[in-house]
Amino acid sequence: MAKAPAHDLVQCDACPVRCRIKVGRIGACDRYANHDGVLARVDPLTFVEKAEASGTRLVPFLSKTEEWNGDIVAPRGDKFITAVGAGTTYPDYKPAPFIVSSQIEGVDMVTVVTEGIFSYCGVKIKIDTDRHLGPEQNTVRCEGEAIGHVTTGEYGSQMLSLGGVNHLTGGSKQEGKVTCQALMDLCNGAAVELAVDDGVTVVVQAGKAPVINGEREERMRVGCGSATIGMFAMQWQGLVDDVVVVDDHITGVLSEHEAGKVLGIAPTGIAINGRRSTPGRYFNVAHPGTGWGGTSISDPLTILRDFDPKVAKPGQSLLMVSTTGENFAYFVLDDALKPVETALPETLRTSVERIKENCEPALCSVLFIGGAGGSLRAGVTENPVQLTRSVKDTLTLVTSGGAPCYVWPGGGITYMVDVTRMPDNSFGYVPTPAIVAPIEFTMRLDDYAALGGHMGAVIPLEKAVAGQGSRSVEQMSQNPWPMASKHFMWGGKTLP
Repeated sequence: MAKAPAHDLVQCDACPVRCRIKVGRIGACDRYANHDGVLARVDPLTFVEKAEASGTRLVPFLSKTEEWNGDIVAPRGDKFITAVGAGTTYPDYKPAPFIVSSQIEGVDMVTVVTEGIFSYCGVKIKIDTDRHLGPEQNTVRCEGEAIGHVTTGEYGSQMLSLGGVNHLTGGSKQEGKVTCQALMDLCNGAAVELAVDDGVTVVVQAGKAPVINGEREERMRVGCGSATIGMFAMQWQGLVDDVVVVDDHITGVLSEHEAGKVLGIAPTGIAINGRRSTPGRYFNVAHPGTGWGGTSISDPLTILRDFDPKVAKPGQSLLMVSTTGENFAYFVLDDALKPVETALPETLRTSVERIKENCEPALCSVLFIGGAGGSLRAGVTENPVQLTRSVKDTLTLVTSGGAPCYVWPGGGITYMVDVTRMPDNSFGYVPTPAIVAPIEFTMRLDDYAALGGHMGAVIPLEKAVAGQGSRSVEQMSQNPWPMASKHFMWGGKTLP
């Protein structure tokens, strides 16, 4: 194959791959292109418009109308520059792509933006379900490749930890490629099918209900079995002799539970398989699974032993229900003290529906987590540790696509962000492989100078807007305005 003439090629320096791109073509990451012999960013630079200053959700625009008067700072409090579409300066031996000044409430501010290249990153996924996805620590796979593991469950939800440097770069080339693609898809709001070793298949999509073994989840559990007893005991009083709320973690029994005792519920002679904890609370009633209450059972009677004949009476009634109200059955003891399933009385149907009503919709939450260390900080300041200290001292606000971030305590700048609060398609990749994610650092202009910032690279917001193709997105209602004075502290006081 004949080589392209040297003047038809540009070499991209945005990542270690250093693609040589022909005129009219794009690089391997789909982020940079050769536009008439000039390396150009493909995606538009994204700005967030303050909610009350914009009437639309998404407004593409090419702004050439605002002239720069030469001042470093120009008042523009209704627009915030994000790093989405800003490009990168890997390995950050030069200033970040955009270091932008603005004036907020009479205070000179600066925002430094860059699309960081993250090998040390991943996603934490919260899946609202009481179904058992798989044993803790078991491998999570995508397209057969290991990309993460099941981690400790939380109240009403199962948790996955995906990505990380060991999967991105520590395994086979295919493992890294699949991991990178899965992380980018999840962060950009796409659905990804995952398989848990010795567990289920689950389709995960940020802000959507999980699909487990082909069935879409409707709701997360209202609480454990004991909590459910506590919440609804009064609604069962006088309508049924006993209630068992089946749950993988803590199964509750009304007549033994403290709530039942307070209400004067008489003992029924019921006996439960499992390990008794405090009265009315049982562990290990069944194996974990996708049945009743996240257990492996489809017949709730399998968790019962024989009733105590010294206490139980023929005709005694029993309601068994799961923690979501999706599974329920009503029994009456016969003359041999054996429970016989009977139609649920209408007087109890309301309480079962109330359990369902109190179960919130099942959703998947995807949080991107990355370590913004290394050379990324050198694009902000000549002395990188000063940026870390400024973040810890709350002098610098960290955002991602304009969305609020949680910055972990301890060393470095390790942050998490809810991807549903970011602009569409905020994430990209480089084929090293690594994830490309936006990050912004906002602070007072004098604080930026004090930490050794690249003051010579500061430009006003108007010049950044006018300098290239860009788009504007309206501030999401759940996001605080990144330039609000309450975010910035000086001597323990907010900005004036």
